[in-house]
Amino acid sequence: MENRLMHAVQYNVYGGGPNLLQHVGVPIPIPRKDEVLIKLEAASINPIDWQIQKGILWSIVPTKFPYIPCMDVAEEVMEVGKGVSKFKVGDKVLGLMSPFSGGGLAEFAVVKESVTALRPPEISASEFAGLPVAASITALQALSQTIGIKLDGSGERKNILITAASGGVGHYAVQLAKLGNTHVTATCGARNIEFVKSLGADEVIDYKTPEGAALKSPSGKKYDAVIHCANEFPWSIFEANLSMNGKVVDISPTPSSVMSFALKKLTFPKKQLVPLFLLPNGRDLQYLVDLVKQGKLRTVIDSKYPIKKAEDGWAKSIDGHATGKIIFEF
Repeated sequence: MENRLMHAVQYNVYGGGPNLLQHVGVPIPIPRKDEVLIKLEAASINPIDWQIQKGILWSIVPTKFPYIPCMDVAEEVMEVGKGVSKFKVGDKVLGLMSPFSGGGLAEFAVVKESVTALRPPEISASEFAGLPVAASITALQALSQTIGIKLDGSGERKNILITAASGGVGHYAVQLAKLGNTHVTATCGARNIEFVKSLGADEVIDYKTPEGAALKSPSGKKYDAVIHCANEFPWSIFEANLSMNGKVVDISPTPSSVMSFALKKLTFPKKQLVPLFLLPNGRDLQYLVDLVKQGKLRTVIDSKYPIKKAEDGWAKSIDGHATGKIIFEF
C-alpha cells in the first residue's frame, strides 16, 4: 500500500465547525513497532472531537495541523508492525486512536496494539464503533474505578444518578450500572423517557421539569454517586442530593470544576466532586466486546453517515440532541 492515497477528513485550523472540514487524499500510514494498520469500517464521533476543533485543548491537542479527527474506530487488520502478537491480518477489531495524533476519519489508520480488541465478525462494525471513548474509558471507568461498583452484581447496593442518560456516554452508563447492585435514577428529555427506561433505569426524570432541574429522585433517595454527563450544575444542587459520602463524577471536567474539586479537598469534605481522568486500555475494550456478545450491552445508534457526508454527522453531534451514538461508515 506504500505510496497509495486514501480518503480522509481533516481540518487545518481551530474553529469553523463542519464548514472547515476538508475531504482530502493523503498517504496511507505505515505501522510502526506495536502498531497495526487497519482498514476502517465504522467510526464514531464524541463531543471531545469537535471540542478539540474549537480549541479546548489548544496547548496540547492537536500536536500539529492538518489534523484528522475521531478516536473511536472499528476495522479490519491489514498489516501488523514489529512486536505485534495479539492480532493478525484479517482480524476484525476495534480500537482507540490517540487524540494527539488523531486519524479516525480516514479509510486507513494505525492504532496501538495495547488499545485494540478483537470483535466478532458476525456483529456489524457500527455496533462496536461507539464503545472506546463513551463506554470504555468513560462510563466503565467512572462506574468501576471511580465509584467502585462491581459489575458482577456483588458489592454494597448503591443509589446512583446518571444525567443526560440518553446520550452517548449516558446510555452506556445506565446499562453498565444495572449489571451491578445499583438503583439508577436518570435524567433526559421528555421524548427519551421510555427509551432510558428500556435501558434499565429504575427512575427517569425530565430535566426540564422543576424536579429534574433540582436533580431530585422521585423516590426521595439520596445518591451515593452521580455520573454527570450533562452541562455544568451548581455544586449546591448536587450537594443537596448526595448521601453523606456521596461523590459526583464529572466526565467533562472544566477548569472551574477542577478548581472546585481542589478547594473541596482542602476542607476534607465527605461529599466530593471528582474529575474523571481517562486511562485507555485494551483489557476494558475486550470486556465490553464480551458484554455485547453476551447481549448484556448494546450500542444505540442515533444516525449513520457515510464518510463523504461527515460534515452532517459533525453538525448533528454539535447540536447536542443525539439519542445514543452517531456513526460514520466507510
